[in-house]
Amino acid sequence: MTTKRYTKIVHEGEYLAQVDVELIYTDEGWSPYLSMEDAYRLDDVRKALKRGDLEAASRLGRVYKLTRVAG
Repeated sequence: MTTKRYTKIVHEGEYLAQVDVELIYTDEGWSPYLSMEDAYRLDDVRKALKRGDLEAASRLGRVYKLTRVAG
């Protein structure tokens, strides 16, 4: 079993969060996969962004506000 750091992007509405997770690689099954803790963290970030709770989302990842620049 090996692991690799990876940044997942969670987009909800006008916000985006970058969340650092660890991908787990094994020789069996559905590799690579996330730990349950990382999967729950991604869910929590998405829920926080959806309800507009930027403080909670920023504790779990880097939060950005998306702005249209053209068209």
